[in-house]
Order: sequence, then structure tokens, then C-alpha cells
Amino acid sequence: MIKLDFSLIREKITPGKSILLTSHNNPDGDAVGSVLALYHFFYQAGYEVYALVPNPYPEFLHWMPGHENILIYEDKQAYANQLFISSEIIFSLDYNTPERMGEAGKYLRKSKALKILIDHHIDPEVDFYDHCFSNVNISSTSELAYLFMDSINPELISKDVAECIFAGILTDTGSFSYNCNFQQTFNISGALIAKGIDAARINRLIYATHTESRLRLLGYSLSKKLKVYKEFNTAIICLTRAELEKFNHQIGDTEGLVNYALSIKGIRFAALFTEREEKIRISFRSVGNFSVNDFARAHFEGGGHKNAAGGDSYISMEQTIKKFELLLSENKHVLTD
Repeated sequence: MIKLDFSLIREKITPGKSILLTSHNNPDGDAVGSVLALYHFFYQAGYEVYALVPNPYPEFLHWMPGHENILIYEDKQAYANQLFISSEIIFSLDYNTPERMGEAGKYLRKSKALKILIDHHIDPEVDFYDHCFSNVNISSTSELAYLFMDSINPELISKDVAECIFAGILTDTGSFSYNCNFQQTFNISGALIAKGIDAARINRLIYATHTESRLRLLGYSLSKKLKVYKEFNTAIICLTRAELEKFNHQIGDTEGLVNYALSIKGIRFAALFTEREEKIRISFRSVGNFSVNDFARAHFEGGGHKNAAGGDSYISMEQTIKKFELLLSENKHVLTD
């Protein structure tokens, strides 16, 4: 754990300064939740504050208060690049190195702003940041953001802030089904409910607002594309670009799909392969001691958490699956131990 000196931060972050809040590429609920929570927090305190994400995020997160204030880097690159130059303070939320921002990361590296990292991924690039608040043994970056705000000024944790934090915790724990065996996570969730949020409503907005095409893609994926390797306690789902287009794929439609493969009795390792324009994007999940973070880093230029990680493959889908199957054989002793 790398902890911020909150008293020092209070001295450096004074009202009136311009703040830029940023997230990683392909932002998820935790990234968007932590960005928007801090946006409301600083806006209420009188700061000039901007929220920036590299590219669009799933529609099921658009209900979040302040969504309309988020800048999409892909859409407004020139303006966003100027913000990297003009902002006095930049927060990196839910990512451990500027490269996780994609193209925007180049401008973060050039910025002269005070840089603060709040994140729960392993191996943060501590030498790049002026201040780091990092802990891998915590549910989400949103939980860290809550602790940060609570230490700076708890009175500014409004209902809007609370909704965003809860959404981040909810999505990064799979609705409290993993990475949440910490008393603090539930204590904070209780404090957010005390702020007046409707936890059941937020759960519905995130997990029960599917489009018809998304549900049909789910059905197709499970009935036609699920493959189980019983000898390796592993299950995978593979979707080509043509298949995604057939079901009118939108950003976020495959979110959580890999967890269905992992939910099969006896399965310890699951992967979702989705074909993109120039690569195969892979989501890994595991239970127990098998580290998908190590697996993704070693073989697919990726990483993440011990039981949830991602990676990329720059060969064909067929070649990628063959490579993956070979790696299963090499890891059989771990997967079946």
C-alpha cells in the first residue's frame, strides 16, 4: 500500500486551481464512478474541474450524475490536449501508468501539472507521480476515492458523489460477488446508503437495463460459443467481429460475459476472446490461486488483478486460441491442483 499524506495534499489542492480528472482507456464503472465522484466533490468546493476519459464507455453507465460533463478524448483531442497543458493538478484514476490512457497518455507525460495517482492495480508507476494513493487489497479505485474525499472534506460527499462511488464499487466487485471480502468495503457502502442513495435502483440501472440485441448476443454466446476444457477446469467464449456485428454490438455489450463461463461448476479459469479491428481483446477471470494477472502479463501483453485481468493478441483468432490451448497444457498442474 502507498498512502497519501492527506494533510500535505490539503495544502497543495487549494480552491480556485484547475483540476483534470482522467481514467484509463475503455473506461468501466469504477473508472467512470471515481472520475465523476471527484468531479462533483471538487466542483462543490469551487474548483475549475474537468473530467476526461479516452474513449466512449457503456451506455448502462450514462445514468450517472454528471455524465454529460465528461469529455471524450477521441472526440475533442485538441481541446483535451490543451487541458493537459493548462491544468494545475491532474488525477490519474483507476490506472497505474499513463500508457493505460492510450494516445492521451503521451500528453499526460508531457504535462507540468501536479500529478496524483489513485488506483488499486499492481505496480503503479510511482516515480512518475508526485503523490500516490495505491492499494491492491481493496475493492475498487472508487473506494480509495471515497477515503481520499473523506479525509479532505467529508461534508462534500453529497448524494451525487455517493451514487458514483457506489456504482464503482458495485461494478468492480461484480455486484459484491468477488474482490470484496473486506469489512471496510461494506462499511463504506453503508455510509453511502446513509447519504440517501437507492442501492437497488443503481443495481437495476447497471445490471438490468439490457437492450434486446445484448440479450440475444448473451444467449448466442452461451449456446453456441461456449467451450469447456474439463481437463483444465477452464471455459472460454470466442466472438468474431462478424458475430458481434450480427447482434448490433455496442460498447459494453460483452461486459460481464466472461463471468458466465467462470460460473460453471468446477471451472477455475475463464476467458472471453473478442475480435476487434487490429487485435483480439481478451478478458481473463479466475478463482483461487491461479493469477490471471501473471498469465496475461507473461503471454498477452496485459495485466490487471490476481483474479481479473485483460490482454491482447495480434494474431488471428484461430492462432490465438491455439496458443491459449497450448498454454493451458503448460499450466495444467496449477489449474488442476
